[in-house]
Amino acid sequence: MMVRRKRKMLALTTLAAAPEQAVNKHENRTDLTLKVSPAKLKKKCENAQSAETEQSHYFTKNDLQHKLAEGFFNQSCISLAKAFLGKVLVRRCADGTELRGRIVETEAYLGGEDKASHSAGGKRTERNTAMFMKPGTIYVYPIYGIYLCMNVSSEGEGAAVLLRSLEPLQGQPVMRQLRAARHKEGARQLKDKELCNGPSKLCQALNIPRCFDRRDLASDPEVWLEKDPHTNPAEPHNIVSAPRIGIESHGEWAKKPWRFYLHGHPCVSVVNKEAERQSLSGNVMNNLGPSDVHSDTGQHNVKRT
Repeated sequence: MMVRRKRKMLALTTLAAAPEQAVNKHENRTDLTLKVSPAKLKKKCENAQSAETEQSHYFTKNDLQHKLAEGFFNQSCISLAKAFLGKVLVRRCADGTELRGRIVETEAYLGGEDKASHSAGGKRTERNTAMFMKPGTIYVYPIYGIYLCMNVSSEGEGAAVLLRSLEPLQGQPVMRQLRAARHKEGARQLKDKELCNGPSKLCQALNIPRCFDRRDLASDPEVWLEKDPHTNPAEPHNIVSAPRIGIESHGEWAKKPWRFYLHGHPCVSVVNKEAERQSLSGNVMNNLGPSDVHSDTGQHNVKRT
């Protein structure tokens, strides 16, 4: 009799505890989850971070750190043309691919008084509007009806800098495909140094379209400028000052030494031996003979028309 009574009391105790066990069931599961080993938990976090990095690769803290802001462009035209040397032009394509090229050659067009400038005499047109917009505005214009050139506005009314040549850094296979689209079938494959060694070539290689005209290089999500974390800014003694290209009809303005390039760089479009001698000796030349100019590419006489 005593045995039966003990069994009955044990059963009642179990039933009374059942609701409490049901309430704690979810808590027990949580406790089991937290008992995963620290090593496995760390691995899961690392995998999650890796996936997040891949998804947001184009908006990393590193990109923001090296991207040049609006203040960089707010300087005189000649100063900006020199400051561009060594900086990296980035083009983000529709599929997320990023193409990069280091600027190695530029030309300054001072507007107003500069007779070789599209804005000479302060003339404003539908085409050159970007030259009168805030510093850092992209100015894209066509030449020969089929090619494009990319410029960036600077301080000064109607002043802008022409980007003449780049050193390819990232995305060369894509650049090569974009350039090949303009070549005849069966043509030889271009060398890396030939991909962007001219103003219209760099627009082809980085797929810079006409619709980029008037965009802000400091804030645009598809094209921007970066500091190169792997190289130091171009030193003055490494910068060659030479006459601009393709503006011979503008008389004395064609002799102004407002084309700047990195001395000895293989991606420069036109090498000027006399200008190099003068620049490296601390002098700036104003007059050159045709025999002193040597071109590494067949596309050097690009006109600003």
